[in-house]
Amino acid sequence: MRAYLLLFLVAGAVTYLLTVVAREIALRTGAVARVRDRDVHDEPIPYLGGLAMLGGLGAAYVVARHMPFLTESQPFVVHDAGVVLIAGALICAVGVIDDIFELDALTKLGGQVLAVSVLIYFQIQYTFITWSDGSVFTLDLAQGALFTGIVVVATINAVNFVDGLDGLAAGVVGIGAVAFFLFSYELTRANGLSHATTAALLSAALAGACSGFLVHNWHPARLFMGDSGSMLIGLVLSASAVSLSGQFSSEQLSEGAGGARASLLPTLLPVLLPVTILIVPFTDLVLAVVRRTRAGRSPFAPDKMHLHHRLLEIGHSQRRAVLIMWLWAALIGFGSVLASLYTGPWMWGGVIAMVLVTLALTFLLPKVSAPGHPAQPALTSGPDQG
Repeated sequence: MRAYLLLFLVAGAVTYLLTVVAREIALRTGAVARVRDRDVHDEPIPYLGGLAMLGGLGAAYVVARHMPFLTESQPFVVHDAGVVLIAGALICAVGVIDDIFELDALTKLGGQVLAVSVLIYFQIQYTFITWSDGSVFTLDLAQGALFTGIVVVATINAVNFVDGLDGLAAGVVGIGAVAFFLFSYELTRANGLSHATTAALLSAALAGACSGFLVHNWHPARLFMGDSGSMLIGLVLSASAVSLSGQFSSEQLSEGAGGARASLLPTLLPVLLPVTILIVPFTDLVLAVVRRTRAGRSPFAPDKMHLHHRLLEIGHSQRRAVLIMWLWAALIGFGSVLASLYTGPWMWGGVIAMVLVTLALTFLLPKVSAPGHPAQPALTSGPDQG
């Protein structure tokens, strides 16, 4: 655990320091969020926060390569993490070009597919799905590649869609990374295996990078992550889950903490976790596509009807709307991990309590707030948001 904590701190500190450099590069290259009719910020905000986050992830990887705990356990642990960072650097480069020149949606999709191809080329892909009854559905190379591409690309775009308020995307992904780290770490502990896994390494570093960036991105933001950041963290989060696929048997995945059989098909969690943790942005993504296509518009056409905009409409301030979205992400992410590793009345009681608290803070808090404090309007943080 201390090794992963060090990686978290290194990624966070380096990201925090490099954010200043990224901001200067953005200003010099013109990579800024222009003031548009659908925005309310009255001055351009720099992009390229993804460069700082990539630097933080890279620094954590360099440190990991000098940790005997990680390098001497299994050779694929550090190797696979390096492959993910190469794919992350590629998609970050595509995002940088988009932040400066505003690429069209098809070109960005091509960049995303190219980055996923790097993962697949180095065999970081789903190989089989194990059901709770122990049966195994084996994927051939083509099926595994297609399934991996769908999950990773969908996660990338879901994070991009949720990046609409200061600190929202970094917080949601950071929470998801912490939840997945706990799942990966506890899974190895429950089965008496080495705690060194690619999934734990990547998720610890990702959580640190998101934390370091949040210091500069909290409202009022001094820097936006832009597509260079949203696509990067979406890829790293989903790739960390993909890297866990195939490393555990059905018996190991079904073994909860304390030797109990866990619930909610934990054997599927390495496959479903990116979707589970990012259910809030995925829901936002699906609703946006349906809403825009029904209106005869492009699915990528921006509007101001995202979930975070609706939170502002019912009376939340911008900061509180972000915290509410974080709370929902934590409920779904940690609730899924908790239900997958534990069982019994205490587990269900904890999940139910989390649900009630989240619902109350979402819908009752605006009604009991003192009058005279209207919600702050949203600041969009990417060209695809509205």
